[in-house]
Amino acid sequence: MTPVDLIEIVGSLLILSAFAAAQTRRLSPHSARYLLLNIAGSAVLAVIALLHRSWGFLLLEASWAVISTVSLARRHGRDRRHGHEAEGTGLHP
Repeated sequence: MTPVDLIEIVGSLLILSAFAAAQTRRLSPHSARYLLLNIAGSAVLAVIALLHRSWGFLLLEASWAVISTVSLARRHGRDRRHGHEAEGTGLHP
């Protein structure tokens, strides 16, 4: 197993942990924590897909990272307007 393989596994585990937490209602899919896990995992996997020239995988992971980032930015804007700077990491959207 190469170092890139290990990094790829970590990226996958970040996304899978967010998904599992959302499915078990331990984390809201609208929470900052969920979105950050998705951004980190999908960004790692997008870079690896680019290095391997795996275009379909790159499209999937880059899209996932962009959508999650836009969602987090929108959430941050809403939270700032409503005075909730540090909230939004748990179950409530």
